[in-house]
Amino acid sequence: MSRIGKSPITIPEGVTVDVKDNTMTVKGKLGELSQEFSDIEIKIEDGTITMERSSESKNHKAKHGLYRALLFNMIEGVSKGWTKELELVGVGYRASNQGQVLDLALGYSHTIVMLIAPEVKIETVSEKGKNPIVKLTSFDKQLVGQVAAKIRSLRKPEPYKGKGIKFVGEVLRRKAGKTA
Repeated sequence: MSRIGKSPITIPEGVTVDVKDNTMTVKGKLGELSQEFSDIEIKIEDGTITMERSSESKNHKAKHGLYRALLFNMIEGVSKGWTKELELVGVGYRASNQGQVLDLALGYSHTIVMLIAPEVKIETVSEKGKNPIVKLTSFDKQLVGQVAAKIRSLRKPEPYKGKGIKFVGEVLRRKAGKTA
């Protein structure tokens, strides 16, 4: 019983949803996204979208909730957008950007230069006395998460001092360290 799949999706103003040949396309003010789907019937009526599965098999139940969540994320993305914030914790850790090029100093002997996808807007915030923050914004939730995970993988937070790249608001599991 997919509770997520059963709940309807309301379409906000300025967003159009088209379903043709097992492909759903969502257009909004921020961009356009499309996703292929199968085994699910999508009905659009009076500004709401409902999804129904063809049978009660385990595979169809799983896809019911999955495609509903994907469609909801696409609609949310093209209307409002998605944002991820990364915090660089550590002495000497710096971040700067020139357009779509992110330059990171993470305690290695060299700086790390990353070219970010053009769909993702990048912004770096460096205030005196605070940790540098990298803000990623896009209409594609999957792409924002993937780019954020790639940046985080360059220097994951360690459990003793908490140094590394972490998401803003992420709670790290800390360890005590050596006892003398």
